[in-house]
This record gives sequence, structure tokens and C-alpha cells, in this order.
Amino acid sequence: MGNFSISHYAGLNIERGASEYSVNVRYVIDMAEIPTFQEMQQSGFAARQDDPSLQAYLKARALSLAKGLTVTLNGRALVLQPVSQSAIFPPGAGNLPTMKLGLVYRAALSGVSAERSELSYQDLNFPGRAGWKEIVISVGPGVQLADGLPLQADRSSMLTNYPTDLLNSPPQDLAATVAFSVAPPRYASPARPVPIQHAPIQQAPIQQTMVAPKTAPPLNLQPNRQATPRNSFTELMAGKQLSLSVIWIAALVAAGLGALHALEPGHGKTIVAAYLVGSKGTARHAFLLGLIVTVSHTAGVYLLGGVTLYAQKYIVPDRLYPFLSVLSGIIIAGMGLYLFLQRFAGPEFAHSHTHGPGGHQHVPSPEKRIAGRQIALLGITGGMVPCPAALIVLLSAAAVHRVAFGLFLIVAFSVGLAAVLIAMGLTAVYAGRLMSRLPVDGPIIQRWLPIASAAMITTLGFVVAVRGLMAAGIVQIRI
Repeated sequence: MGNFSISHYAGLNIERGASEYSVNVRYVIDMAEIPTFQEMQQSGFAARQDDPSLQAYLKARALSLAKGLTVTLNGRALVLQPVSQSAIFPPGAGNLPTMKLGLVYRAALSGVSAERSELSYQDLNFPGRAGWKEIVISVGPGVQLADGLPLQADRSSMLTNYPTDLLNSPPQDLAATVAFSVAPPRYASPARPVPIQHAPIQQAPIQQTMVAPKTAPPLNLQPNRQATPRNSFTELMAGKQLSLSVIWIAALVAAGLGALHALEPGHGKTIVAAYLVGSKGTARHAFLLGLIVTVSHTAGVYLLGGVTLYAQKYIVPDRLYPFLSVLSGIIIAGMGLYLFLQRFAGPEFAHSHTHGPGGHQHVPSPEKRIAGRQIALLGITGGMVPCPAALIVLLSAAAVHRVAFGLFLIVAFSVGLAAVLIAMGLTAVYAGRLMSRLPVDGPIIQRWLPIASAAMITTLGFVVAVRGLMAAGIVQIRI
């Protein structure tokens, strides 16, 4: 689900105690590497069970998270009291810790009905953050769900075993309402007079002033059964000692990983190739596009890293990430549409109009200047979405006080990325020249190939924008 994710789990149990009914909420928050890093930066605790400031942090966090949880009984708000809190720190990518919080809350239920009561729950914590969000409701003896509703299954085993078939479209359950009824109390002597039988029930409202226990056994938190995906690039920061030879070997490894990373989907490779073929670009254009995409991509990493480290109170990084994708996609699609209209209308679309002594004239537009602007725009937008692995390296470098080494590795990574993008651009250029030499020169090469390349750029731009909207949770497409 990504290095930005925050997953929620709420297990609600309605039960009857010795003197009252209550609802217990087992609340688990599973933070990935980047939100864990931010939480540690803001609160100043270390990812260790023996850290002296951890318990104070957990108590404060239990109270603050309780404010984001709303529980009502028949429309009346209940007060959740924290009764236990705990945390574990499983290792994540780049040797950065992740954090799993386990909190137990309890609220007394006064005024429950033997016929029907309605309990509502809503989670308002970490709004808009991506992750798995699950609610499980159960009941104890003497309580039954109304209308014969079945109990919900725990699909993630309290965020320890995520079903792999749902990771691409995880549940997003943050609110639930359940109707239930309670069984009347049983008494040892059924012959007891009716007024005496009803006396305990009449006194039940008095019990609402009772305070739930302040402590309870903490949740038995477990690391995720699925191992954290390891990335060779992020693991470069885990080395204990740095020597000159280690630094250069790490740089070569980073460059190789950057080259492999460029072969993965994205990074504007197809867009760059389509533009160069359709516009009959040169080798110089291929070099410029590859370099601009790479510089833009690296700058995006530094920007997002700076936001994560210094501006997290004002900008949430995982909201900025899909916004950059949407902006990139819209600009690319708009540019592709402009090229499509330009090439579909023919050469006269690219001519400017002048009025002089000779009357109305058509003057060819300055193609080189237009191409230069187009190359810059396409390169910047094609590479503006940063690589999460590079961001993890940057944060890991900050965590172990090796910022210079982290920046150096990102530059080496970018060199490998640039080499592949330039090579692909040159391949597209020379392939286009080869096609132009074939004895098929005609409308297909001169007109329809540029139109097709512009249509491809437009389509790919829309795809990038839609993926950004999906990452932001604005659009959901389930297959």
C-alpha cells in the first residue's frame, strides 16, 4: 500500500459486564515508514520499547486519537476512555522503522433496550491518508445483533495479515452502524414478586456514573506476516561503515539501480519516445529530454523530502504526491491535445499571420523556439513525480545523519536513470529516421504517424492523471 500509508482497524465488542453493558474498541493504527518518521520527528521519541519518552507519547496519543473517534448509542454521544496503549516498531524499507499502535477504549452503555438499540461508530483520524481501513463488530453473551445480521469477519487479523488480493483496492470502512438487542437478566428465583424483579432494571440508569477500569491488558500486537518489500537502492543506507571504496561501489550500484528503475512503468519513457518520433526530433532533443526528465525527477525527490522533514505541519507529503501526478498528467494531456490539433489541421495551423505592405501573408512559425518550450515542458512534467524509493533513501540518510551520502546516492541513481532515458530517446530518433528512408513515404509517415504520436501522448497524460486521482482516493476503479 506504499510508504505513505496509515492503516486503521477498529474491533467493536458489545458485552454485558457484572453491572452494566459496555462497548470495547480495539483500535490499531499501522503506520508505514514515512508517517512513522514524521511522528517521531514531531514527538521526539525513539523507535525503542525502552525509550523513556515512549509511554508519555502513547498516553498523549491515546487521548488525541480518542477525539477523532465518535461513538453514539441511540443518537447520544458516548465518552471513550483509554484503558491500555502499546506500540511496536517493525523494521521497514531502508532500515527505517514502521510503527503499529494498539489502543483499547471502553464506554459504558446506559439505556440499552431489550428490544432494539443502535450503536454508531465513525473514525475521523488521519483524513485522506491511504491505507487499509477495516471495522469488525462482535457481541458477547446476552447481546445479539438485530435483524439476524451476521457478524463480520476479520479480514486482516487485526492488521497482521493483509489479503494480497485486496491490497490494490483495500477496504475503506471508517463508519458503521449496528442495531442490537440485549437479553433480560436472569434470576435464580422465578417466583420472586414482580415489583422486586423489576427493581434492578429500574436502578440501571444509576450505573451510568460508574467509571470503567483505568487499565487493561494491552493488545498483543504482532508485525505483519508479509515481509516488507526490500529495495536494493534503499538498502544502501544500511551499511555500518563508509570508506571511499564503499562510497564509489555504492554509487555504481545506485546508478545501476537507477537504470533498472527507468525500465519500470512510468518516468515518461513512452511519452518521450512518442514525441520524438512524431516531431522528427534530433539526437540533441533526445539528450535534452532525457536530462530534463531526470533533473525534474530528482528535484521532485528533494522537494518532497524537504516537505517531509521541515513542512509536515503544513503539507501532508502523500497528498502532495498524487497532486503532482494529476498536475503532470493534465499538462501532458493538454500538450498532446495541442499537438494533435496542430498536426490534424495541417501545416497551415503552425503558420502565423502578418499584415504588411504586401497584404495578408502566412509566415512559418519559429518551430525551434516552439520545440524548445515543448521539450522543456514535456521533460519537466514527465519527471516531476518523485520516486518513493529515492525519498526513503533521503529520509533514511537524515535518520542516520548521513544526508550528504544520501544526496550523493540520489544523484548517482539519477545518472543511471538519465542514461536509460537518453538511450531510449536516441533509439526513437534513429528508428524514426530509418522509417523515413523506407520507400513508404506518404500520408502514413508524413501525416498519420505524427497524429498517432500526439494521440498517444494525450492518452498517456490522461492515464497519469487518473492514476493520481486514484492514489488521492478521489477516483476509485475496481476491476
